Amino acid sequence: MTPKIMGILNVTPDSFSDGGRLENADAAIGVGLAMHAMGADIIDIGGESTRPGAAPVALGEELRRTIPVVRALAARGVPVGIDTMKAEVMRQALAAGATMLNDVSALRADPESLSVAASGTAHVVLAHMPGTPQTMQSHAYCDDAVAEVMACLGERIAAAEAAGIARSRLIADPGIGFGKALEHNLAILRQLEAFHRLGVPVLLGASRKSLIPAIAGPAPVANRLPGSLALALRGAEAGVAWLRVHDVAQTVQALKVWAAVRP
Repeated sequence: MTPKIMGILNVTPDSFSDGGRLENADAAIGVGLAMHAMGADIIDIGGESTRPGAAPVALGEELRRTIPVVRALAARGVPVGIDTMKAEVMRQALAAGATMLNDVSALRADPESLSVAASGTAHVVLAHMPGTPQTMQSHAYCDDAVAEVMACLGERIAAAEAAGIARSRLIADPGIGFGKALEHNLAILRQLEAFHRLGVPVLLGASRKSLIPAIAGPAPVANRLPGSLALALRGAEAGVAWLRVHDVAQTVQALKVWAAVRP
C-alpha cells in the first residue's frame, strides 16, 4: 500500500519550517492548489504553531488565518483538513468544508473538541504529544517510549469512540518530535509496524524535523529534503496510511519509484 499524502500548509508567522511565508490568504490558497495539483490527497491547514515552546494563538486570530483558506480551497474541490487544538476552529472549519481534523493534543486540549468531532463525519487524527507545546520537551519517558506512546494513543482512541466517533474515522499519529528526544523518535521509527496494533490507520509526520540534523549533522530547515524522504520511505515500508509532508512533489516522486521497485 502506498501512503496518502497530507500537504502541510501553515498560515502562521512562527512555524518551525515555513513560518511567515504564507500569512497572506491568497498566497496560501495558491500554494494549497499547487500542492493538490502535485499529488497531495489532502491539504492540512494550520494557524497556530505547535513547535516546541510555541506561544498560544488567540481564537479570533487563528480563525482569521485559517477559515478563509479552508473555505476557498474546499470550494475549489480540494480536500482540506484543519490542524488545531481549538473546538471552535474545528467547528468553523467543518462548516467551511474541512473533511479532516488534526489535533496534536488528541482532542484533550479543549473540553468541547470530542463533541465537535463526534458531530460530523470528518476523519480525526489523534497525535501523541505529552503536555502542551510549551511543556512537552520536559516530559520524562519510562524505559519503553514506544509502549508509552501506544498506551496513550490507545486511551485516546477509546475516549474518541466513547464520545461517539466511529473507529473507522480515526487515525493515529505517534507524534515524532513532540516531547521526544532523539532516542525516543528513533525507537518509534524503528518499531512503526507495532502501531498497527492500535487498529486504526497510522500517520507519520517527520518532514523536516530536527531529528534529521541530529542524525546526519547540521542542516537548516530548507536543506532537510533528503532526510525527509528517507523518513517518508521508512513510513511507506512500515505500511503507514498517511505521510504529512512539506515537499509534496518530491515525496510523490519518491513513493512512485519505491512502489515500482518493491519485490
